[in-house]
Amino acid sequence: MLQNTANKFITIEGNIGAGKTTLATMLANDLNFRLILENFSNNPFLEDFYSLSNSNTLALELSFLAERYNQLKKIQYQDIFQKGFISDYFFKKSQLFAQNNLSKFEIKLFNKLYKIMAPSLIKPDLLVFLYKDISSLQYNIRKRGRKYEQQISNNYLESIQSKYLDYLKKQKLFPAIILNTQQIDFVEERHSYDSIKKLILKKYSIGCHYLELA
Repeated sequence: MLQNTANKFITIEGNIGAGKTTLATMLANDLNFRLILENFSNNPFLEDFYSLSNSNTLALELSFLAERYNQLKKIQYQDIFQKGFISDYFFKKSQLFAQNNLSKFEIKLFNKLYKIMAPSLIKPDLLVFLYKDISSLQYNIRKRGRKYEQQISNNYLESIQSKYLDYLKKQKLFPAIILNTQQIDFVEERHSYDSIKKLILKKYSIGCHYLELA
């Protein structure tokens, strides 16, 4: 079903296991938006990183940086009749994860490349951060069963969550919603999904907004 929304480029974000891809896919189908999903399944460095050897961490972060840039850059050259876009990541994610995972020498190189790429990309009309606590994230990680994710520690998830929230609370570049999804299941509960969609169709001022579903 077609919907009218002032937000033509919507980004769904969240920690590992928050449900980003699931919600982005549901919304894209519902709104008739083009879906942009992070391509991680063929990344040769990802499983090695989660195995705790960390021997190719810089290569991992640079490969994600390049892949995300190539995907998001294409948005600016799409058919003007495209209704809208929805993605399950935003470009800043690359820098947030790199800050968490790289050494101080590696991050200097990474940041040089990031600062060249970032200014040329369009900003989202709305970013939605799906908040869940760490135990809920771990439950979802176990449930979906990706072998290489099963060793992710609570400390790692807490660190990533803090970096996201610290950034979103301070940024003044685009409207962002931190949406508490702790007590809802938008896959099984249609009313919860409809409530989220209703929030996403609204226009928000630039900055960070904290929302809970009634």
